[in-house]
Amino acid sequence: MDKNRVEGTKHEVKGALKEGAGKVTGNHAKEAAGNLEKNAGKVQKEVGKAADDLRKNKH
Repeated sequence: MDKNRVEGTKHEVKGALKEGAGKVTGNHAKEAAGNLEKNAGKVQKEVGKAADDLRKNKH
C-alpha cells in the first residue's frame, strides 16, 4: 500500500475532527482549516491509490 494512502487517510480524519470541533465551538477559521485538510487528505489518498494501481498493473 502506498504511503500516500495512509497519510491521506490520517489527514482526512484529522481534518474532519478539526472541522467538527470548529462547528461545535463556532470557530469558522478552524472549521474551514479542517475542511481544507480533510479534502487535501482525500486528494492525497487518491494519489496513493493511483500509484498502487500503476504498480499493480505494471507487474
